[in-house]
Amino acid sequence: MKEPLKIWKTESYRKMANPTPGEWYRAPILGNEEQAKELGGLVVILPPGKPVPYHYHKNRESILMVLSGEAVELYEDKEYPLQAGDVIFIPAGARHSVINRTDKEIRFLEFFTHPPMGSDFIKVE
Repeated sequence: MKEPLKIWKTESYRKMANPTPGEWYRAPILGNEEQAKELGGLVVILPPGKPVPYHYHKNRESILMVLSGEAVELYEDKEYPLQAGDVIFIPAGARHSVINRTDKEIRFLEFFTHPPMGSDFIKVE
């Protein structure tokens, strides 16, 4: 029997304590437990002054939903400002990173194809 519909309450992710204070935190929120076969999801907390490593995915497409804070999305060597309420799409093969240059953390949800999380994370040197 299928489990009930999954509903994410974004307010809970805005208010949750960072389990790794001062460090980049990410945790799955959509996967096998929810019977997701082609999609994955995670919550990300990026502290002040921290970047996500510049990388790309050969197969993964992603949607990022900014819950709180501000940062820049480095996308193919061009910077785009991000703030709470923004939703962005990142196609497969695109080099990208979120960079937090502020004095406050940024939090976002990411939903992506081709799980599991990190399966084709390719760091750009």
